[in-house]
Amino acid sequence: MSEGSSERSDPATLTDADFGRALTENPILIVDCWAPWCGPCRALAPLVDDLARTYHGRVAFGKVNVDDNPKIAQMYGVMSIPTLLFIKDGRLVDRLVGVVPRKTIEEKIRKLL
Repeated sequence: MSEGSSERSDPATLTDADFGRALTENPILIVDCWAPWCGPCRALAPLVDDLARTYHGRVAFGKVNVDDNPKIAQMYGVMSIPTLLFIKDGRLVDRLVGVVPRKTIEEKIRKLL
């Protein structure tokens, strides 16, 4: 997602300003919608980071701080955090809300691959 994205294994920080580019540059994009004050978001973060490393080169991962980037949250109707958005070819195809097991996330990823 931006410079060096082919080497990126950690989730990219996405903003309202660069989100559109991330959508067009990544056929499969999983977006973690979170906020710094959210305990469950902080609990989910290490799992998202690990999945980004596991699926590096096949799935792009991004993180959106919904407090700083309200347009993205509004565009996708994010009402609770954490929310994972599963986007394929620029279109939202699935979502998960709350802290969920790795297996649940990986099942959704496999459907996108």
